[in-house]
Amino acid sequence: MSDDRKHLAPLDPGRVHLTDPEDLYYWCRELHCTEAQLTQAVASVGPHVTAVREQLHRLRQGQPGLR
Repeated sequence: MSDDRKHLAPLDPGRVHLTDPEDLYYWCRELHCTEAQLTQAVASVGPHVTAVREQLHRLRQGQPGLR
């Protein structure tokens, strides 16, 4: 992917839309994670960015997700 996208904003700044390639790219960069990690976090806690950010933090700390 080209770095032309680095200035794009998400469709909805409060939600992660995994079906939109631009959104997926944005949130992976913003949250410093892979697509697989982002997909796993969204599957665990839903698409709200705050919950996804917290889930990724727990995963990085080696703690199981809470649901």
